[in-house]
Amino acid sequence: MTKLTRRDFLVSTASVAAASALGGGSAHAAETLNIQPEKDAKLRVLRWKRFVQGDEELWMANTKKFTDKTGIEVRVDNEGWEDLRPKAAVAANVGSGPDIVIGWFDDPHQYPDKLVDLSDVANYLDKKYGGWYDVCKRYGMRGDRWIAMTLGVVGNALCYRESQVKAAGFDGVPKDTAGFLKLCQALKAKGTPCGFALGKAVGDGNNWAHWLLWSHGGMMVDTKGNVVIDSPETIAALEYAQELYKTFVPGTLSWQDPSNNKAFLDGQVSMTANGISVYYAAKNSKDPKMKAMADDIQHAHLPIGPIGKPTELMQITQMMLFKHSKYPNAAKAYMQFMMEADQYNPWMEAAIGYVSQPLKAYEANPIWTADPKHTVYRDAAALMLDNGHAGPLGTASAAVMADYVVLDMIANAASGAKTPKEAAAQAAERAKRYYKT
Repeated sequence: MTKLTRRDFLVSTASVAAASALGGGSAHAAETLNIQPEKDAKLRVLRWKRFVQGDEELWMANTKKFTDKTGIEVRVDNEGWEDLRPKAAVAANVGSGPDIVIGWFDDPHQYPDKLVDLSDVANYLDKKYGGWYDVCKRYGMRGDRWIAMTLGVVGNALCYRESQVKAAGFDGVPKDTAGFLKLCQALKAKGTPCGFALGKAVGDGNNWAHWLLWSHGGMMVDTKGNVVIDSPETIAALEYAQELYKTFVPGTLSWQDPSNNKAFLDGQVSMTANGISVYYAAKNSKDPKMKAMADDIQHAHLPIGPIGKPTELMQITQMMLFKHSKYPNAAKAYMQFMMEADQYNPWMEAAIGYVSQPLKAYEANPIWTADPKHTVYRDAAALMLDNGHAGPLGTASAAVMADYVVLDMIANAASGAKTPKEAAAQAAERAKRYYKT
Protein backbone atom coordinates (compact mmCIF):
# COMPACT_ATOMS: atom_id res chain seq x y z
CA MET A 1 0.00 0.00 0.00
CA THR A 2 1.35 3.45 -0.89
CA LYS A 3 1.78 5.61 2.17
CA LEU A 4 0.21 9.06 1.81
CA THR A 5 1.95 12.11 3.17
CA ARG A 6 0.01 14.98 4.69
CA ARG A 7 0.61 17.02 1.54
CA ASP A 8 -0.77 14.14 -0.57
CA PHE A 9 -3.86 14.10 1.58
CA LEU A 10 -4.47 17.83 1.38
CA VAL A 11 -4.17 17.60 -2.39
CA SER A 12 -6.55 14.63 -2.49
CA THR A 13 -9.06 16.44 -0.28
CA ALA A 14 -8.97 19.40 -2.61
CA SER A 15 -9.52 17.05 -5.52
CA VAL A 16 -12.51 15.52 -3.81
CA ALA A 17 -13.98 18.95 -3.24
CA ALA A 18 -13.41 19.89 -6.86
CA ALA A 19 -14.50 16.80 -8.67
CA SER A 20 -16.78 14.33 -6.98
CA ALA A 21 -19.46 13.42 -4.50
CA LEU A 22 -18.77 11.09 -1.58
CA GLY A 23 -21.73 9.46 0.06
CA GLY A 24 -23.97 12.12 1.59
CA GLY A 25 -22.86 15.35 -0.07
CA SER A 26 -21.96 16.77 -3.44
CA ALA A 27 -18.66 18.60 -3.78
CA HIS A 28 -18.12 22.04 -5.28
CA ALA A 29 -14.72 23.55 -5.93
CA ALA A 30 -16.16 27.06 -5.71
CA GLU A 31 -18.06 26.44 -2.46
CA THR A 32 -17.32 29.30 -0.09
CA LEU A 33 -18.71 30.71 3.11
CA ASN A 34 -17.51 34.10 4.24
CA ILE A 35 -18.90 34.96 7.66
CA GLN A 36 -18.18 38.49 8.82
CA PRO A 37 -17.29 38.52 12.53
CA GLU A 38 -18.55 41.31 14.75
CA LYS A 39 -16.22 44.21 15.52
CA ASP A 40 -13.98 43.73 18.58
CA ALA A 41 -15.26 40.18 19.06
CA LYS A 42 -13.89 37.96 21.82
CA LEU A 43 -14.77 34.32 22.32
CA ARG A 44 -14.74 31.84 25.15
CA VAL A 45 -14.71 28.13 24.30
CA LEU A 46 -15.32 25.33 26.81
CA ARG A 47 -14.14 21.89 25.78
CA TRP A 48 -13.11 18.57 27.31
CA LYS A 49 -9.69 17.89 28.76
CA ARG A 50 -7.45 15.98 26.44
CA PHE A 51 -6.43 12.37 26.85
CA VAL A 52 -3.89 12.75 24.03
CA GLN A 53 -1.39 15.59 24.26
CA GLY A 54 -1.28 16.19 20.53
CA ASP A 55 -5.01 16.95 20.49
CA GLU A 56 -4.68 19.87 22.88
CA GLU A 57 -1.44 21.20 21.39
CA LEU A 58 -2.82 21.34 17.85
CA TRP A 59 -6.17 22.68 19.01
CA MET A 60 -4.44 25.58 20.69
CA ALA A 61 -2.11 26.08 17.72
CA ASN A 62 -5.09 26.23 15.37
CA THR A 63 -6.83 28.62 17.73
CA LYS A 64 -3.81 30.92 17.69
CA LYS A 65 -3.77 30.67 13.91
CA PHE A 66 -7.41 31.84 13.89
CA THR A 67 -6.58 34.75 16.19
CA ASP A 68 -3.59 35.75 14.08
CA LYS A 69 -5.75 35.71 10.97
CA THR A 70 -8.82 37.49 12.35
CA GLY A 71 -7.65 39.43 15.39
CA ILE A 72 -10.33 37.68 17.47
CA GLU A 73 -9.13 36.71 20.93
CA VAL A 74 -10.21 33.17 21.91
CA ARG A 75 -10.01 31.82 25.45
CA VAL A 76 -10.15 28.03 25.66
CA ASP A 77 -11.04 26.35 28.96
CA ASN A 78 -10.69 22.59 29.43
CA GLU A 79 -12.93 20.69 31.83
CA GLY A 80 -13.10 17.07 32.97
CA TRP A 81 -15.45 14.93 30.95
CA GLU A 82 -17.92 14.44 33.78
CA ASP A 83 -17.95 18.18 34.58
CA LEU A 84 -18.62 19.41 31.06
CA ARG A 85 -22.26 18.37 30.80
CA PRO A 86 -23.52 20.15 33.95
CA LYS A 87 -21.55 23.30 33.10
CA ALA A 88 -23.09 23.39 29.63
CA ALA A 89 -26.56 22.94 31.14
CA VAL A 90 -25.98 25.80 33.57
CA ALA A 91 -24.88 28.07 30.71
CA ALA A 92 -28.06 27.20 28.83
CA ASN A 93 -30.30 27.77 31.83
CA VAL A 94 -28.84 31.05 33.10
CA GLY A 95 -28.12 32.51 29.66
CA SER A 96 -24.47 33.36 30.22
CA GLY A 97 -21.10 31.70 30.07
CA PRO A 98 -19.02 30.32 27.19
CA ASP A 99 -19.94 31.22 23.63
CA ILE A 100 -19.12 27.72 22.40
CA VAL A 101 -19.32 24.50 24.37
CA ILE A 102 -17.92 21.28 22.92
CA GLY A 103 -20.07 18.68 24.62
CA TRP A 104 -21.37 15.13 24.39
CA PHE A 105 -23.89 12.94 22.61
CA ASP A 106 -27.37 14.49 22.27
CA ASP A 107 -26.91 17.10 24.99
CA PRO A 108 -27.86 19.88 22.54
CA HIS A 109 -31.34 18.36 22.37
CA GLN A 110 -31.87 19.18 26.06
CA TYR A 111 -31.93 22.91 25.29
CA PRO A 112 -32.36 23.38 21.52
CA ASP A 113 -34.05 26.76 21.87
CA LYS A 114 -30.93 28.14 23.58
CA LEU A 115 -28.70 27.34 20.60
CA VAL A 116 -27.86 29.31 17.47
CA ASP A 117 -28.82 27.78 14.13
CA LEU A 118 -25.61 26.46 12.53
CA SER A 119 -27.17 25.34 9.26
CA ASP A 120 -25.15 27.74 7.10
CA VAL A 121 -21.81 26.41 8.37
CA ALA A 122 -22.94 22.76 8.49
CA ASN A 123 -24.34 22.80 4.96
CA TYR A 124 -21.22 24.49 3.63
CA LEU A 125 -18.99 21.82 5.17
CA ASP A 126 -21.34 19.09 3.98
CA LYS A 127 -20.94 20.16 0.37
CA LYS A 128 -17.23 20.83 0.52
CA TYR A 129 -16.03 17.72 2.37
CA GLY A 130 -18.05 14.83 1.01
CA GLY A 131 -21.02 14.94 3.37
CA TRP A 132 -21.68 14.32 7.04
CA TYR A 133 -22.16 10.75 8.21
CA ASP A 134 -25.82 10.00 8.87
CA VAL A 135 -25.27 9.63 12.61
CA CYS A 136 -23.81 13.15 12.75
CA LYS A 137 -26.94 14.50 11.12
CA ARG A 138 -29.08 12.64 13.64
CA TYR A 139 -27.15 14.09 16.53
CA GLY A 140 -26.72 17.61 15.15
CA MET A 141 -30.12 18.35 13.62
CA ARG A 142 -33.49 19.17 15.11
CA GLY A 143 -35.93 18.86 12.24
CA ASP A 144 -34.27 20.68 9.34
CA ARG A 145 -32.12 22.91 11.56
CA TRP A 146 -28.57 22.23 12.77
CA ILE A 147 -28.60 22.99 16.50
CA ALA A 148 -25.07 21.65 16.97
CA MET A 149 -22.24 20.48 14.77
CA THR A 150 -20.22 17.31 15.25
CA LEU A 151 -16.55 17.95 15.84
CA GLY A 152 -15.74 14.26 15.73
CA VAL A 153 -16.14 10.86 17.30
CA VAL A 154 -13.88 9.59 20.06
CA GLY A 155 -13.79 6.03 18.79
CA ASN A 156 -14.15 3.19 21.28
CA ALA A 157 -12.77 -0.30 20.74
CA LEU A 158 -11.38 -3.24 22.65
CA CYS A 159 -7.81 -2.60 23.73
CA TYR A 160 -5.99 -5.78 24.72
CA ARG A 161 -2.63 -7.41 25.35
CA GLU A 162 -2.04 -9.81 22.49
CA SER A 163 0.40 -11.98 24.44
CA GLN A 164 -2.07 -12.44 27.30
CA VAL A 165 -4.94 -13.30 24.98
CA LYS A 166 -2.74 -15.92 23.31
CA ALA A 167 -1.64 -17.25 26.70
CA ALA A 168 -5.34 -17.73 27.48
CA GLY A 169 -5.66 -19.95 24.39
CA PHE A 170 -7.08 -17.50 21.84
CA ASP A 171 -5.51 -16.16 18.64
CA GLY A 172 -7.52 -12.95 18.95
CA VAL A 173 -10.77 -11.56 20.26
CA PRO A 174 -13.77 -13.72 19.23
CA LYS A 175 -16.27 -11.91 17.04
CA ASP A 176 -19.33 -13.18 18.94
CA THR A 177 -20.47 -12.50 22.51
CA ALA A 178 -20.46 -16.18 23.50
CA GLY A 179 -16.83 -16.58 22.46
CA PHE A 180 -15.97 -13.25 24.04
CA LEU A 181 -17.25 -14.41 27.42
CA LYS A 182 -15.13 -17.55 27.14
CA LEU A 183 -12.07 -15.42 26.42
CA CYS A 184 -12.74 -13.21 29.47
CA GLN A 185 -13.19 -16.30 31.64
CA ALA A 186 -9.90 -17.73 30.36
CA LEU A 187 -8.11 -14.43 31.00
CA LYS A 188 -9.42 -14.41 34.56
CA ALA A 189 -8.25 -17.99 35.09
CA LYS A 190 -4.76 -16.99 33.94
CA GLY A 191 -4.62 -14.17 36.46
CA THR A 192 -4.90 -11.51 33.77
CA PRO A 193 -8.50 -10.26 34.16
CA CYS A 194 -10.26 -7.72 32.00
CA GLY A 195 -12.10 -4.64 33.25
CA PHE A 196 -14.84 -2.35 31.91
CA ALA A 197 -16.03 0.88 33.48
CA LEU A 198 -19.22 0.63 35.54
CA GLY A 199 -18.98 3.97 37.33
CA LYS A 200 -20.46 7.14 35.87
CA ALA A 201 -18.00 7.28 33.00
CA VAL A 202 -19.35 9.55 30.25
CA GLY A 203 -17.46 7.76 27.51
CA ASP A 204 -16.14 4.31 28.32
CA GLY A 205 -18.96 3.30 30.68
CA ASN A 206 -21.81 4.49 28.49
CA ASN A 207 -20.26 3.09 25.34
CA TRP A 208 -19.75 -0.51 26.40
CA ALA A 209 -22.97 -0.64 28.47
CA HIS A 210 -25.12 0.37 25.51
CA TRP A 211 -23.29 -2.13 23.30
CA LEU A 212 -24.05 -4.89 25.78
CA LEU A 213 -27.75 -3.98 25.93
CA TRP A 214 -28.20 -3.56 22.19
CA SER A 215 -26.16 -6.64 21.25
CA HIS A 216 -28.85 -8.79 22.90
CA GLY A 217 -31.73 -6.92 21.27
CA GLY A 218 -32.61 -4.72 24.25
CA MET A 219 -33.41 -1.05 23.75
CA MET A 220 -34.61 1.88 25.80
CA VAL A 221 -37.56 2.86 23.60
CA ASP A 222 -39.28 1.71 20.42
CA THR A 223 -39.59 3.76 17.23
CA LYS A 224 -42.47 5.77 18.72
CA GLY A 225 -40.61 6.62 21.91
CA ASN A 226 -42.42 4.14 24.14
CA VAL A 227 -40.22 2.82 26.96
CA VAL A 228 -39.53 -0.88 26.31
CA ILE A 229 -36.37 -1.44 28.35
CA ASP A 230 -38.08 -3.96 30.66
CA SER A 231 -38.00 -6.83 28.16
CA PRO A 232 -36.77 -10.42 27.79
CA GLU A 233 -33.94 -9.16 25.58
CA THR A 234 -32.77 -6.77 28.30
CA ILE A 235 -32.93 -9.55 30.90
CA ALA A 236 -30.74 -11.69 28.64
CA ALA A 237 -28.24 -8.83 28.34
CA LEU A 238 -28.17 -8.39 32.12
CA GLU A 239 -27.66 -12.10 32.73
CA TYR A 240 -24.73 -11.96 30.32
CA ALA A 241 -23.42 -8.91 32.21
CA GLN A 242 -23.50 -10.92 35.46
CA GLU A 243 -21.28 -13.62 33.97
CA LEU A 244 -18.94 -11.10 32.39
CA TYR A 245 -18.58 -9.14 35.63
CA LYS A 246 -17.22 -12.24 37.35
CA THR A 247 -14.15 -11.95 35.11
CA PHE A 248 -13.45 -8.29 35.98
CA VAL A 249 -10.68 -6.91 38.13
CA PRO A 250 -12.12 -5.54 41.43
CA GLY A 251 -13.13 -1.88 41.56
CA THR A 252 -14.83 -1.31 38.21
CA LEU A 253 -18.05 -0.09 39.87
CA SER A 254 -16.27 3.17 40.67
CA TRP A 255 -14.32 3.54 37.43
CA GLN A 256 -14.64 6.82 35.57
CA ASP A 257 -13.12 7.57 32.18
CA PRO A 258 -9.44 7.79 33.25
CA SER A 259 -9.67 4.66 35.43
CA ASN A 260 -9.36 1.93 32.84
CA ASN A 261 -6.46 3.76 31.15
CA LYS A 262 -4.54 3.65 34.42
CA ALA A 263 -5.51 0.05 35.18
CA PHE A 264 -4.38 -1.14 31.75
CA LEU A 265 -1.09 0.75 31.78
CA ASP A 266 -0.40 -0.45 35.33
CA GLY A 267 -0.80 -4.04 34.16
CA GLN A 268 -3.91 -4.67 36.27
CA VAL A 269 -6.06 -5.68 33.29
CA SER A 270 -5.41 -7.45 30.02
CA MET A 271 -8.34 -5.93 28.15
CA THR A 272 -10.74 -2.99 28.33
CA ALA A 273 -12.80 -0.77 26.04
CA ASN A 274 -11.15 2.57 25.30
CA GLY A 275 -10.12 5.12 22.75
CA ILE A 276 -6.68 5.05 21.22
CA SER A 277 -5.26 6.97 24.19
CA VAL A 278 -3.98 3.86 26.02
CA TYR A 279 -1.89 2.84 23.03
CA TYR A 280 -0.74 6.43 22.54
CA ALA A 281 0.45 6.70 26.16
CA ALA A 282 2.39 3.44 25.97
CA LYS A 283 3.87 4.14 22.55
CA ASN A 284 5.09 7.62 23.51
CA SER A 285 6.42 6.72 26.94
CA LYS A 286 10.16 6.93 27.60
CA ASP A 287 9.88 3.84 29.79
CA PRO A 288 11.14 0.74 27.89
CA LYS A 289 8.51 -1.38 29.64
CA MET A 290 5.75 0.88 28.28
CA LYS A 291 7.19 0.76 24.79
CA ALA A 292 7.22 -3.04 25.00
CA MET A 293 3.58 -2.91 26.11
CA ALA A 294 2.73 -0.76 23.09
CA ASP A 295 4.14 -3.48 20.83
CA ASP A 296 1.86 -5.96 22.57
CA ILE A 297 -1.31 -3.84 22.36
CA GLN A 298 -3.94 -4.65 19.75
CA HIS A 299 -7.40 -3.24 19.04
CA ALA A 300 -10.62 -4.88 17.92
CA HIS A 301 -14.27 -4.03 17.46
CA LEU A 302 -16.66 -5.16 20.15
CA PRO A 303 -18.18 -8.56 19.30
CA ILE A 304 -21.54 -9.22 17.66
CA GLY A 305 -24.32 -10.38 19.96
CA PRO A 306 -27.42 -12.54 19.37
CA ILE A 307 -28.98 -9.72 17.34
CA GLY A 308 -26.46 -10.52 14.60
CA LYS A 309 -25.11 -7.08 13.69
CA PRO A 310 -22.78 -4.40 15.10
CA THR A 311 -24.35 -2.42 17.95
CA GLU A 312 -21.64 -0.04 19.04
CA LEU A 313 -22.04 3.34 20.68
CA MET A 314 -19.17 5.81 20.31
CA GLN A 315 -18.35 9.03 22.10
CA ILE A 316 -19.62 11.76 19.79
CA THR A 317 -18.57 15.30 20.61
CA GLN A 318 -20.50 18.33 19.36
CA MET A 319 -19.93 22.06 19.09
CA MET A 320 -22.78 24.16 20.45
CA LEU A 321 -23.12 27.93 20.03
CA PHE A 322 -25.33 29.54 22.66
CA LYS A 323 -27.73 32.38 21.91
CA HIS A 324 -26.35 34.38 24.81
CA SER A 325 -23.14 34.89 22.80
CA LYS A 326 -22.54 38.54 21.88
CA TYR A 327 -20.48 37.44 18.90
CA PRO A 328 -22.31 34.63 17.07
CA ASN A 329 -20.73 35.42 13.72
CA ALA A 330 -17.23 35.29 15.18
CA ALA A 331 -18.10 31.98 16.84
CA LYS A 332 -19.37 30.54 13.56
CA ALA A 333 -16.22 31.71 11.81
CA TYR A 334 -14.13 29.94 14.48
CA MET A 335 -16.10 26.71 14.05
CA GLN A 336 -15.74 26.85 10.28
CA PHE A 337 -12.02 27.55 10.54
CA MET A 338 -11.39 24.61 12.87
CA MET A 339 -13.26 22.21 10.56
CA GLU A 340 -11.45 23.23 7.35
CA ALA A 341 -8.89 20.78 5.97
CA ASP A 342 -5.86 22.96 6.71
CA GLN A 343 -6.67 22.79 10.41
CA TYR A 344 -8.66 19.58 10.81
CA ASN A 345 -6.24 17.19 9.10
CA PRO A 346 -3.15 18.15 11.13
CA TRP A 347 -5.24 18.15 14.33
CA MET A 348 -6.57 14.65 13.69
CA GLU A 349 -3.07 13.44 12.88
CA ALA A 350 -1.55 15.05 15.98
CA ALA A 351 -4.16 13.24 18.09
CA ILE A 352 -3.14 9.99 16.30
CA GLY A 353 -6.78 9.29 15.46
CA TYR A 354 -8.14 9.76 18.99
CA VAL A 355 -10.94 11.74 17.36
CA SER A 356 -12.21 10.38 14.06
CA GLN A 357 -13.78 12.43 11.32
CA PRO A 358 -17.48 13.41 11.02
CA LEU A 359 -17.08 14.36 7.34
CA LYS A 360 -16.49 11.62 4.79
CA ALA A 361 -13.67 13.26 2.82
CA TYR A 362 -11.41 12.98 5.87
CA GLU A 363 -11.52 9.18 5.74
CA ALA A 364 -8.50 9.45 3.44
CA ASN A 365 -6.31 10.97 6.15
CA PRO A 366 -3.07 8.93 6.30
CA ILE A 367 -3.26 8.67 10.09
CA TRP A 368 -5.58 5.66 9.66
CA THR A 369 -3.02 3.62 7.72
CA ALA A 370 0.26 5.01 9.06
CA ASP A 371 -0.04 2.41 11.83
CA PRO A 372 -2.40 -0.56 11.37
CA LYS A 373 -3.32 -0.33 15.06
CA HIS A 374 -5.08 2.95 14.28
CA THR A 375 -7.34 1.60 11.55
CA VAL A 376 -10.07 0.10 13.74
CA TYR A 377 -10.94 3.62 14.95
CA ARG A 378 -11.31 5.10 11.45
CA ASP A 379 -14.88 3.98 10.85
CA ALA A 380 -16.37 5.06 14.17
CA ALA A 381 -18.96 7.45 12.72
CA ALA A 382 -19.88 5.06 9.90
CA LEU A 383 -20.31 2.14 12.30
CA MET A 384 -21.89 3.62 15.40
CA LEU A 385 -25.52 3.83 16.49
CA ASP A 386 -26.84 6.90 18.27
CA ASN A 387 -27.91 6.58 21.89
CA GLY A 388 -31.59 6.93 20.94
CA HIS A 389 -31.15 3.74 18.90
CA ALA A 390 -34.62 2.73 17.69
CA GLY A 391 -36.28 5.85 19.06
CA PRO A 392 -35.97 9.56 18.32
CA LEU A 393 -33.22 11.75 19.68
CA GLY A 394 -34.54 14.61 21.75
CA THR A 395 -34.90 16.02 25.23
CA ALA A 396 -35.88 12.63 26.70
CA SER A 397 -33.04 10.61 25.17
CA ALA A 398 -30.52 13.26 26.23
CA ALA A 399 -31.85 13.28 29.78
CA VAL A 400 -31.81 9.48 30.06
CA MET A 401 -28.20 9.46 28.89
CA ALA A 402 -27.24 12.29 31.24
CA ASP A 403 -28.87 10.40 34.13
CA TYR A 404 -26.88 7.21 33.34
CA VAL A 405 -30.02 5.06 33.28
CA VAL A 406 -28.55 2.29 31.10
CA LEU A 407 -25.15 2.31 32.77
CA ASP A 408 -26.65 2.15 36.26
CA MET A 409 -28.90 -0.72 35.19
CA ILE A 410 -25.93 -2.73 33.88
CA ALA A 411 -23.88 -1.98 37.02
CA ASN A 412 -26.69 -2.96 39.41
CA ALA A 413 -27.41 -6.25 37.68
CA ALA A 414 -23.79 -7.18 36.97
CA SER A 415 -22.69 -6.62 40.55
CA GLY A 416 -25.69 -8.39 42.07
CA ALA A 417 -27.02 -5.24 43.76
CA LYS A 418 -30.29 -6.04 41.98
CA THR A 419 -31.60 -9.02 40.06
CA PRO A 420 -31.79 -8.55 36.29
CA LYS A 421 -35.57 -8.19 36.54
CA GLU A 422 -35.32 -5.62 39.31
CA ALA A 423 -32.67 -3.65 37.46
CA ALA A 424 -34.67 -3.60 34.22
CA ALA A 425 -37.85 -2.57 36.03
CA GLN A 426 -36.07 0.25 37.83
CA ALA A 427 -34.53 1.49 34.57
CA ALA A 428 -37.97 1.53 32.95
CA GLU A 429 -39.44 3.62 35.77
CA ARG A 430 -36.56 6.09 35.62
CA ALA A 431 -36.86 6.39 31.84
CA LYS A 432 -40.61 7.01 31.99
CA ARG A 433 -40.01 10.18 33.99
CA TYR A 434 -38.36 11.63 30.90
CA TYR A 435 -40.33 9.96 28.11
CA LYS A 436 -43.63 10.68 29.88
CA THR A 437 -45.10 7.27 28.98
